[in-house]
Amino acid sequence: MRVRSAGLLCGVVLGMSLVGCYSMQPIRGSTPIVGTDVELYLNDAGRAALFPAMGPEISQIRGRLLDTNNSEYLLAVSGVSTFRNGDQIWSGEKVRIKTEYIMSTSERRFSPGNSVAFGIVGVGGFAYLLNHYASGLFFPDPEVPAPGDTSSSRRVPIRIPRRW
Repeated sequence: MRVRSAGLLCGVVLGMSLVGCYSMQPIRGSTPIVGTDVELYLNDAGRAALFPAMGPEISQIRGRLLDTNNSEYLLAVSGVSTFRNGDQIWSGEKVRIKTEYIMSTSERRFSPGNSVAFGIVGVGGFAYLLNHYASGLFFPDPEVPAPGDTSSSRRVPIRIPRRW
């Protein structure tokens, strides 16, 4: 049982170390690429215009960019954030947002530094768990004697009382 749980734990750690880390990074000067995950930070005009469709006090909109032109973005919305730290999860509803309503834009990019650091921690954790839980599984310790026969027999005479 101990080896099975150690194997499962090691598998989880190794799997996590193979996943890359991503972060949201601002886009400067260009439009985001269609198909990427973006965050759009709204200005006051955008909050006022999108209030009837998306709700009050929206500060940012997250989702996948489906289409873009010079005047608007078509976004499959995955969530919105409000000024009072409220997050709402959406299920990919399509919303058109004019570029004049956007204060700044960020896109999801691969973060090589974070991925390498997370990978090192994951591989180190895997090595520790492997050493801790499975140390004697493949190469038994030669200094530890093998257990002997645990059954012991001892002959005990039984006295039978004599009758006169």
